[in-house]
Amino acid sequence: MIDERTRQAYAANAAAYGKNWLDQPPPTDLYALLDRHFVKPGATADIGCGNGRDAAWLAANGYDVTGFDGSPELLARARTLFPGIRFRLAVLPQLREVEGCYDNVLCETVIMHLPVADIAPAVQNLRRVVTRGGVLYLSWRVTEGADQRHADGRLYSAFDPDLVRRELADCTILHFADTLSLSSEKRICRIIARKP
Repeated sequence: MIDERTRQAYAANAAAYGKNWLDQPPPTDLYALLDRHFVKPGATADIGCGNGRDAAWLAANGYDVTGFDGSPELLARARTLFPGIRFRLAVLPQLREVEGCYDNVLCETVIMHLPVADIAPAVQNLRRVVTRGGVLYLSWRVTEGADQRHADGRLYSAFDPDLVRRELADCTILHFADTLSLSSEKRICRIIARKP
């Protein structure tokens, strides 16, 4: 389950976070990777969609997208900003609310808000909702050393990328990078995997 203080931070600050994400430069590096590796046109799930910015890009670029988030407050923002897109509640790590499978699954900078013990189950369930031959894009903000908390209470878990790689051992890794995000300028790990 997402860390409670993190959930409260997103509930209390949904409008501010939503504005901040829209005010950042577009994540052209992310979008180039999705355009290169995602199955197009494919049924696509944006897990942890926040205010819907990336779901909107996916929809505008020919993907049949559904956005999922664990924050009702962020989903309300997404529905207001992008009324033509489907947005639904779903909570990591279980993703019990996600029915069926998708050709593409995007999970951009979300799993680092989970306690470390929930990272592997989250990756397992993200993999579960990808169709055979489908593609999972997964990224997280890198925290070195010990877990950290943002001033607003959000958890940033520290974990080795091998924790994620082990859960994708039978997949074909299409891309892996430890890099700076062009939009947030934060250090992130990105992994793109094709499910067998």
